[in-house]
Amino acid sequence: MANSASGMAVHDDCKLRFMELKAKRTHRFIVFKIEEQQKQVIVEKLGEPKEGYEEFAKCLPADECRYAVYDFEFMTEGNVPKSRIFFIAWSPDTSRVRSKMIYASSKDKFKRELDGIQIELQATDPSEMDLDVFKSRAN
Repeated sequence: MANSASGMAVHDDCKLRFMELKAKRTHRFIVFKIEEQQKQVIVEKLGEPKEGYEEFAKCLPADECRYAVYDFEFMTEGNVPKSRIFFIAWSPDTSRVRSKMIYASSKDKFKRELDGIQIELQATDPSEMDLDVFKSRAN
């Protein structure tokens, strides 16, 4: 297990599942959760390749922080299919202050564990990470 700056460990499964998403495209998205008791980041939910943005957005709790990775597929203006791997730091305004602090202090180290992140989004409400935001940042 890797260790982050805030003292949070990163469970090996996090890196393994991310590599599957990146290399094999076996997941559309991954939602990660910090287990405060065990002081580690774990995989909370894996999205099937056929699942889309709607299913992904439903997995982020309205009042708790999470990290997530989303494999966003799109067509370029020249009709070429492409994809970008987004890292999302989800920190809703309604989440506990302690939770926001833990997620914020662990984010950079955790993100470095996931080699291949292309674009980062920080969101405090769903409008900051809606599909239009993904589309505008992907190009």
